[in-house]
Amino acid sequence: MPGNILLIDDEEQLRKLLSRIISLEGFTVEQAGTLKAAWASLAQKEPDIVLCDVKLPDGDGVSFVKELKAKYPLVEIILLTAFGNIPDGVQAIKNGAFDYITKGNDNDRIVPLLYQAAEKALTQKKSAVKIKEKGAYTFDEIIGQSPLIKQAVQLAQKIAPAGANVLLLGETGTGKEVFANAIHAHSKRSDKAIVAINCSAFARDLLEGELFGHKAGAFTGATKDKKGLIELADGGTLFLDEIGEMNIDLQAKLLRVIENGEFIKLGDVKTTKVNVRIIAATNRDLLKSIADGTFREDLYYRLNVFSISLPPLREHAEDIPELANHFLAYYAAKENLPVLHIHKDAIQLLQQHAWKGNIRELRNVLERATIMADGDTILPEHLPFDIQKQSTGSSSLTLASVEKDHIQKVLRHTGGNKTKTAVLLGIGLTTLYRKMEEYKIV
Repeated sequence: MPGNILLIDDEEQLRKLLSRIISLEGFTVEQAGTLKAAWASLAQKEPDIVLCDVKLPDGDGVSFVKELKAKYPLVEIILLTAFGNIPDGVQAIKNGAFDYITKGNDNDRIVPLLYQAAEKALTQKKSAVKIKEKGAYTFDEIIGQSPLIKQAVQLAQKIAPAGANVLLLGETGTGKEVFANAIHAHSKRSDKAIVAINCSAFARDLLEGELFGHKAGAFTGATKDKKGLIELADGGTLFLDEIGEMNIDLQAKLLRVIENGEFIKLGDVKTTKVNVRIIAATNRDLLKSIADGTFREDLYYRLNVFSISLPPLREHAEDIPELANHFLAYYAAKENLPVLHIHKDAIQLLQQHAWKGNIRELRNVLERATIMADGDTILPEHLPFDIQKQSTGSSSLTLASVEKDHIQKVLRHTGGNKTKTAVLLGIGLTTLYRKMEEYKIV
């Protein structure tokens, strides 16, 4: 699993020492002494992980995290600091850092952290591009009996065999990919592949290469021809998730594919012909993006032949019991355990929650609850703290005391493993340490 690492530190001796240690683990290491040199290296080759000092001659690592994640969202970054600084650590995690560690004190944590970060980077890259050879999904797998869900399913069933391009609208986590797979499975293209890519997961140049492919010699390191995802989807369906994040130059190339069924690979001089159906999805207001000049109006109308709006979970909370039972059955099968029941009070709390992450957030909450449950029933105390605090039964408790009790319970469950505890709580490791210090949890 070892991957590529960019190490940024202005202390040359430390940089060389860390580079040697990391290289012995099988990682490929590039080095930079400044942020300017780091950006130049990133432009040449996107690493899997960046290991960066907080204090650099031309900037600070905490701010760099935010800039890096905006441009290279799939890259994981770990910050190194000579002095433990909790506010900096908290801000770094908020900006998207994988972790924040102190030089010297945490040296034994660097290599294990790199493996964890590499695993996460690999998982994210795999999930950003998916190729399913045949449509194996049905509309029966879309769970919910609410009028809003039924209406969306009926529209999707009607358009599926027609072959027109489809635009799926809705917040993150509302099930757009599930709908795209079902539409493809019920289309006349179902015997061919559906190829999915998350446009927000790649920097502009990388996204172009992923979509259109390249010829050998197109750029440094391109030793052989590579088919792009559009070509791999020939005869089938191309699902472009988060289409609103696509660079406007690439939008013009995509428009050519829709209008003429052709494109030119990077480094090629001749066109490649394709026949693909496009299903696009976005959580953005594309009409606003058009007004802002960040999305092409002509592309919008070519994609929006038929649009389906998927409701946020808070607008069809009556479907939560059915969704909850579905996820509990899934996780029981995955772990080879009996299916857990869920108490009516826990269901009530789930239905009161705002669900900013929608169905995806509900799935994650129930996975954690499955781990937390001591018996055969998920109770309110097995739910995350921010959902528990909605309970009228806890109104006599202070916010801090409930949070402290919950952290202690999770720590006991993990046997004191703070990394696992932070994951189950859904917070960064630095945040966990800060809260343990605040509540004097030993």
